[in-house]
Amino acid sequence: MESYDAAALFTALGQTTRLDLIRALLAAGPSGMPAGDIADQLGVASSTLSFHLRALEQAELVIVRRYGRSLVYAAHMARLRDLLAYLAETCCGFDRGRNAELGGFLASLTSETKAMQADPFNVLFLCTRNSARSIMAEAILSKIGGTRFRAYSAGSDPAEEGPLPEVLAQLKALGHDVSGLRSKSWDEFIQPKAPQIDFVIALCDTVAGQVCPDFGVSVITGAWPLPDPSKFTGSAIERATLINEIYAGLRRRLEIFINLPLNALNRMSLKARLDELADPHVLAQGLAAAQGSAATR
Repeated sequence: MESYDAAALFTALGQTTRLDLIRALLAAGPSGMPAGDIADQLGVASSTLSFHLRALEQAELVIVRRYGRSLVYAAHMARLRDLLAYLAETCCGFDRGRNAELGGFLASLTSETKAMQADPFNVLFLCTRNSARSIMAEAILSKIGGTRFRAYSAGSDPAEEGPLPEVLAQLKALGHDVSGLRSKSWDEFIQPKAPQIDFVIALCDTVAGQVCPDFGVSVITGAWPLPDPSKFTGSAIERATLINEIYAGLRRRLEIFINLPLNALNRMSLKARLDELADPHVLAQGLAAAQGSAATR
């Protein structure tokens, strides 16, 4: 850890409520605590607690996880371990091999971090018929999102005949698993046993202008309007070209999206970043940045 990183963490912790908050989360261990329990324990208003939790989350000192429809907060053990190691190295010549007691403590923080991996982000793509654009987005994110994301798609008026055959053919040709892709209503995602959605991304102007169902207070929305292949009346070659262009545009956007620091950005920042990806100029800049970030990992 560099000095400026440590200074940023101390700045984030430099307030009594935040110190009490971190101490409470450390006492709770890997299981963490719901926001309501934290507020009760510390005796602070929910709005005040949200402000401090957001600051600690931006500093990556707090991890947010989901249990059903509840948000649970836990201390980011790896981040705190690195901060303690930085202090030990600079103030007392710490050596993990010579100081077994402190080394064992830091190792325990590492093991607790592994035990509290955050749940994947659930992303729902919407378009009217759920037959082309949203189907492609679901397939792409399912393939490139790894274990950090789960992709879903739905529509306000899903096509009874299912996804467009040429869309499925193209996805299959590009190596995507199409066996589970189907056109479905967005009503499926407001049922009691539905997955808790983190991001809702509308891919057409029609859906963006409608009143969407209530997917929960924590959902973050974005709009990436794209042309509807089902309404295009050109030749077969022209239709294939359009589908290829839509696929490429979605892939570029999603490659940027999965590289965003989702745990370090607040809701307003995430909303702004999602909407920026609708702009082709911002998209080109973001893709270059995402590729550079991926190359350094």
